[in-house]
Amino acid sequence: MQYVYEKDDWPAFRWDEGTIAAKLAAVRHRQGRLLGRMEGLGFDLRNEAMLRTLTQDVVKSSEIEGEILDSDQVRSSIARRLGIDIGALTPADRDVEGVVEMMLDATGGYDKSLTAERLYDWHAALFPTGRSGMSRIIVGAWRDDNSGPMQVVSGPIGHERVHYQAPNADRVDAEMTAFLKWFDSKPDIDPVLKAALAHLWFVTIHPFEDGNGRIARAIADMALARSEASAQRFYSMSAQIRQERNAYYDQLEATQKGDLDITSWLDWFLGCLDRAFDGAETILANVFLKARFWEKHAQAPFNPRQSDMLNRLLDGFEGKLTSSKWAKIEKCSPDTALRDINELINQSVLQKDPGGGRSTSYSLVESNK
Repeated sequence: MQYVYEKDDWPAFRWDEGTIAAKLAAVRHRQGRLLGRMEGLGFDLRNEAMLRTLTQDVVKSSEIEGEILDSDQVRSSIARRLGIDIGALTPADRDVEGVVEMMLDATGGYDKSLTAERLYDWHAALFPTGRSGMSRIIVGAWRDDNSGPMQVVSGPIGHERVHYQAPNADRVDAEMTAFLKWFDSKPDIDPVLKAALAHLWFVTIHPFEDGNGRIARAIADMALARSEASAQRFYSMSAQIRQERNAYYDQLEATQKGDLDITSWLDWFLGCLDRAFDGAETILANVFLKARFWEKHAQAPFNPRQSDMLNRLLDGFEGKLTSSKWAKIEKCSPDTALRDINELINQSVLQKDPGGGRSTSYSLVESNK
């Protein structure tokens, strides 16, 4: 098996302009329209849309790699760093803070040079304990081959399937020097295509012992921010990749085992980005729904616990809301939780879901959605 980086003309990527031209033009048009709509929003609505997008981006990028982060912690961490008031903040674990720090540095500092030192900092932020799971790894530096070649594998021990084997560690420094020089050079291709190519090129070098996928997606987000000359994010490529995870890995594997014609990868990336814009429309609809709710209930006598829980429901509460969950989240007694809920039912804000008994759950009344 010969990988793409073993080809004589590596890294002279090529593609069929005619095949992707129409899709690129359509994506750029949608991108421009979305940014225009977001710029037309008021300050608070725009912040809410951006907070939802960034939270989704961080959570889903980690989820692709099997890392499950607490979305409340992520949201609170982002809000604190951006100075967005969301009321009570949930304390965030070190690993959550690190992922958020990396993502916000990538998009917020999109116009700054991407250097090896900056990538080392991102990597160190991802692994604050110096470990990946139970294993100690090299943090804040390029990988070595002391534990064998860098491989992407799946399957049980003894029956692994090797999907990809990265370049030897002694090539990484030179490979990354070439990549970083290209990434910060004046674009000779459309900036959106540059995002697609940067993602592929970086993850093919696989310069770190772990975290390469998340950093590759952060680099792509940074390139997309450059394509818009804006740090504000209103769509999540990572969230869409999470939905298409199998296709994502299949496309990467096929490209890394192919030649330097990456037309198929670019075509898939553009399609995925286009579908990510659909997700942005969903976020925008939910932001408007939340705004209308609070406009409608501006004079309602909600106590702080009720306001907080209503915001959680409007933000997309995971699972079913029960009185026991209310008591746990709002740190109150079961009796207080039930009293809060019954008050909202009497105000026609909440309703009992079908069913009852100990499994009684509650949701927003349809007219409030």
